[in-house]
Amino acid sequence: MRHACLALLLIVRMTAAGAFEIEESHRYPGGDKDLRILSTADSEVFDPIIRAFQSENPGLSITYDVASSAQVMTALYREGAAYDLAISSAMDLQTKLANDGLARAYRSEATARLPGWARWRDRVFAFTQEPAVLVINEAALAGLELPRNREGLIALLRGNPELFDGRIGTYDVRISGLGYLFATQDSRNTESFWQLTEIMGRLNTRLYCCSGDMIAAVARGELALAYNVLGSYARARLSDTPGIRIIEMEDFVSVMLRTALIPQAAVATEEAGRMIDFLAGMRSRPELAAQSGLPPVDLDESDADAAVVRPIRLGPGLLVFLDRMRRDTFLRSWVSSVEQD
Repeated sequence: MRHACLALLLIVRMTAAGAFEIEESHRYPGGDKDLRILSTADSEVFDPIIRAFQSENPGLSITYDVASSAQVMTALYREGAAYDLAISSAMDLQTKLANDGLARAYRSEATARLPGWARWRDRVFAFTQEPAVLVINEAALAGLELPRNREGLIALLRGNPELFDGRIGTYDVRISGLGYLFATQDSRNTESFWQLTEIMGRLNTRLYCCSGDMIAAVARGELALAYNVLGSYARARLSDTPGIRIIEMEDFVSVMLRTALIPQAAVATEEAGRMIDFLAGMRSRPELAAQSGLPPVDLDESDADAAVVRPIRLGPGLLVFLDRMRRDTFLRSWVSSVEQD
């Protein structure tokens, strides 16, 4: 496979233990008290949320740093970076931080209203539900039957190798925490996961760090399709882009919970708690959910689509694939499938 994670302007935060990489850093002046947030959510996505929160907390300045999920883990787990709030799409890594004693407990009326599956040990709190989807360039697939499930996708790729060679995108699960989460969940949910991965490897699938880069490549026509992209990002970024289609697979759709926690090294703990309450109440702010493109946790979630929708739940089960031996075994199998000679 070809590695196609686009280069970003990186800011290096130095600590006594080393350094971690920040992709973007934004300052929202407001007062003497500072809330420092480390997040995997793109700044353009989270900007309306920060501004709305700050309007209700006018004496508070906010620093918003964006990093990959792996770098968030490095910053908090290995380097003890001083952040007051950590927000990540890699809910398994957030669970590990809490499980290993690196997250503070927090309780409030707002967090108590969250469903039990959307909070864990009063330390990790979900505030969105975001599906993994297939994003396609309709012009590239003109005249072909669009896949409805993973078996259909496998058949499409097998039948048209010349069309898809070098024009498929997916996560490099070695560097993307979210990509690793989706891949391990796929391996649990379908026996065709490794078959699909091997076919992608034979077709020189391009590897990315982030959903945003894949979406942009599909929009430009560089990719014919991208697999396991965050549906929230795709809908927000491609809503005005003609010729792009988002497909939720009919065999199953993995749904990720974006979560927040208060690191042990936090200083502004009271302010961090207020932000968690604000995020937990996103369902009552539909205009803000629309502006950010982040679908809030559904407190009245139904099991009607349980056969298709596979929510990834918070809990110790997420730690299984983070076991070192289990992770190394999975990554070796993945690399042998996607990096074929």
